[in-house]
Amino acid sequence: MRVRHPELGPAPVALESTLLAHGVPRGAARPLADQLDAIVRTKGATPAVCAVLAGVPTVGLSPSQLAELLDANPVKTNTATLGLAIAAGRHAATTVSTTMELAAGAGVRTFATGGLGGVHRGYADRLDISADLAAFTRFPVAVVASGVKSILDVEATREALETLGVPVVGFRCDRFPAFYRRESEATVDERFDDVRTLASYVSMELDRTGRGVLICNPIPEREELDAGAWSLWLAEAERRASDAGATGRAVTPAVLGALHEASGGRTLEANLALVRANAALAGELAVAMSPITPG
Repeated sequence: MRVRHPELGPAPVALESTLLAHGVPRGAARPLADQLDAIVRTKGATPAVCAVLAGVPTVGLSPSQLAELLDANPVKTNTATLGLAIAAGRHAATTVSTTMELAAGAGVRTFATGGLGGVHRGYADRLDISADLAAFTRFPVAVVASGVKSILDVEATREALETLGVPVVGFRCDRFPAFYRRESEATVDERFDDVRTLASYVSMELDRTGRGVLICNPIPEREELDAGAWSLWLAEAERRASDAGATGRAVTPAVLGALHEASGGRTLEANLALVRANAALAGELAVAMSPITPG
């Protein structure tokens, strides 16, 4: 697949467009994009938003291209539907899996996001597993994320990553984070406390396997949601999504949107905080990897 990527600056960091187009309220998208851009640049790295523009896979959207994408209300695409968007000449926002695919095609090795998709609860009755997980087996990209979205089956997702052979390492944490919560019952494969040591390992592992690495960066402690309040908000959000008739791929965005409402915006604030923290770590990692990245 040919990926359009204007001359990217030093230490590029991929950023997904689905977060901007579908993951936050429309009014928060441009301010968030500007914040992530500034955070990555402050670390000495180069932000590179990924998307499909009129059928062209693109890594490193300009401000005008991003505005065009957001105004177009783009479809959300995963690895199963990316080719359909390209063939039809559509505007499309990239999820974790398709951002990894585009980033790998452009030679970008570091990617910052919020949380992965994963195994949905109740999967024994209806198999529902995000394409994000399998993408790690195909694309050599280091993904900085706050674990997996808390609305999913966190422990089952961690087991699925193990089954797929995906290295899961923690940055200054020993347990697998769960998006709004800093810890789950699951663990990570290894803990790293120093960015340069992490960069050395990640560079080696990407080259060794040609596959991805998940770097877990828990939500900042001051932004973590209270466990009791979180449970109440989630129950209410799931009820609202069910009443709205959300099914399949529409469930996750419906529940997340309902969570923002049920929590009075508290979950949105937490979401934005962890994404900003992940962008900062990804920027540091990209810069640390640059001198030791082949080519």
